[in-house]
Amino acid sequence: MKSSASAPTDAAPGGAVNTPQQTPVSRPPVNARAVVSLEGVVRHFGRFAALRGVTAEVDAGRLFLILGENGAGKSTLLRIMAGLLKPTRGSITMLGSTDLREVASRMGYMGHAPLLYDELSAMENLRYFAGLYGIAQGIDTRCQAAIRLVGLDPELKRGVGQYSQGMRQRISLARAIVHDPELLLLDEPFSNVDVQSAREMARLLGNMRDEGKTIFVVTHQPVVLEAVADESLLLSAGLLAARERGLPEYMKFPYSQRADHTDADKGNDGACPGPVEGGER
Repeated sequence: MKSSASAPTDAAPGGAVNTPQQTPVSRPPVNARAVVSLEGVVRHFGRFAALRGVTAEVDAGRLFLILGENGAGKSTLLRIMAGLLKPTRGSITMLGSTDLREVASRMGYMGHAPLLYDELSAMENLRYFAGLYGIAQGIDTRCQAAIRLVGLDPELKRGVGQYSQGMRQRISLARAIVHDPELLLLDEPFSNVDVQSAREMARLLGNMRDEGKTIFVVTHQPVVLEAVADESLLLSAGLLAARERGLPEYMKFPYSQRADHTDADKGNDGACPGPVEGGER
């Protein structure tokens, strides 16, 4: 987070400091480039405080990891940023607006649920969602490109309900990017995705970041994004405990080498493990 510079002063002989008399002027925002600004964000679920005062500003064109233990508030924070939850207290500005409905079409969100119609094919799902974003001209070309970007064939005819969990996860990512959003919010995008597909998804996110997109990723597999992550936001018990450049050093080792790793942690066919059943707050 950047801070405004203090007014210059002149040192007088003997060490005294003379401050020039100036007419007060309005200062610019602390960070004029911030695309996301959170100020004291609190969220309660009954008596439980999922978020207890999160404050942060982030710049455009960067990829952020939101990390923390189960129950730290990661998914809650992402849903508030997406406009799906209202904070109990605090303020949030996304893409320059405090009314998130005004900027919803400029954001893409991927949550724990794939938000796909099982009886529709991948192309039919994407056509539907692209239409909701007002895309009409070249809609098939846009949808085909999004499906290919996630490594799948747009010619698949069967309904997505017959896809594997990993394939459904990739189509869910295609749904989130089909309208070319400026800001992308992803909650556990690598759940049930095989290692090679996860690496391809990471490369895609890195390319989108290089194109100027701003991306937030909640994940328990942060090493997948080690090469492209710009900064990590570390949550603990509903508070922003730390911000670190890139991926924290203690997380930079393969998942298979974790001391607490067991075969039960693995998904099917060597896939990355998914989130806790029912998601997390």
